[in-house]
Amino acid sequence: MSQTGSDPIPLSDSHPPDLPRRRWAVVVLSVLAGALLASLWSFELVDGVIGDNVANTLLGYDAKETPISGLVAGTVFAFVTGLAGTFTACNIAVFGAIAPMARTTGLADGGRSALTRRVPRPGIVDSLRPIGWLALGMVLVSAGYGMVGVLLGDRLPQLSEAVLDSGVPVRLVQSSVVFGVIGLAFVYLGLAALRLVPDPLRPLSARFPNARLVVMGALIGGFLIGRPFPLFRAMFEYAAETGNPLYGAGVFVLQSLGNITVVVVLFLVLVHGTRGRFVGWLTAKPARIATVTAVAFVTVGAFTVLYWDLRVPSMFGVGWYPIVEWG
Repeated sequence: MSQTGSDPIPLSDSHPPDLPRRRWAVVVLSVLAGALLASLWSFELVDGVIGDNVANTLLGYDAKETPISGLVAGTVFAFVTGLAGTFTACNIAVFGAIAPMARTTGLADGGRSALTRRVPRPGIVDSLRPIGWLALGMVLVSAGYGMVGVLLGDRLPQLSEAVLDSGVPVRLVQSSVVFGVIGLAFVYLGLAALRLVPDPLRPLSARFPNARLVVMGALIGGFLIGRPFPLFRAMFEYAAETGNPLYGAGVFVLQSLGNITVVVVLFLVLVHGTRGRFVGWLTAKPARIATVTAVAFVTVGAFTVLYWDLRVPSMFGVGWYPIVEWG
């Protein structure tokens, strides 16, 4: 019986040309990279020093100390704080989207460039198309949650000030659950890229080629459901106070767009700043596509799970995780 692309390939089978030879080694090293990143991560640096300073500089005032003064100010605040939160632990996994977007751009010509070994030079439309599909999935989730969030308000754990007997804030319980699920989804997609597990998106992708990017965007939009970033909570609280679900949808979408702005710029630089060489390198060998995609997904997925489900609880005395102290 022939092996289909949707089924896991046993390690004993002859080696497929579109997969790396040591698939489990790729997985183990990626998990270790994610674990190391979770140990090294300094939320004081990325949330306080980077996030707060970026927001304060762009807004022209202290974002934490100054109340949002109106709908227009809240709209600007949403995008700017989304941009400021690019490198926070609740958003860093967004960088895993670069590889699948670059892969889609490289295959815009049907994969001919990889076969002919020529360096592809994607047009601007080729590179904007994957960004658009990614944004679609992200907008659907973030807008939906923005509407629900405004309607539920402080009934959501995310806006609660309550603390459990263990000392863990209730809002961080929601964060641990949401990011744990999203992190596991990233890890599974990485394993599926190496065909170590069945690919649940393959049938859908066969019918809708951009389905993977839409799903990836939905996962990114889901970051807002667990985000404890103080500036995001300030925006969320103001949106809930307005009682307007459409306004909530709009500012949540802007927050998500701010979250991916740096990634989009980096992606365009890699595609056009290198005159197609990055895409050419990625697509030159089929196994390289699978490897880079798997490394990106597994690394950010492992980091997300280990940071939010082990390291964060350990900071409140629940369990243990090795932490590298800075300074």
